[in-house]
Amino acid sequence: MATIKIKQVKSKIKAPAVQKKTLEALGLRKMNQVVVKESNPAILGMVNKVRHLVEVENA
Repeated sequence: MATIKIKQVKSKIKAPAVQKKTLEALGLRKMNQVVVKESNPAILGMVNKVRHLVEVENA
């Protein structure tokens, strides 16, 4: 499958707890951190929930 790069571009400080946990589940702990994940429906659903905090591009 294809892979995607996910970069956290906004702070999670004022985000709801559910969104904070979603970022941690994606492996994002700090600002400007980039993780590479396999593009599958579960990952894309998590990215969709925090789309205002992250940038996504194809890897």
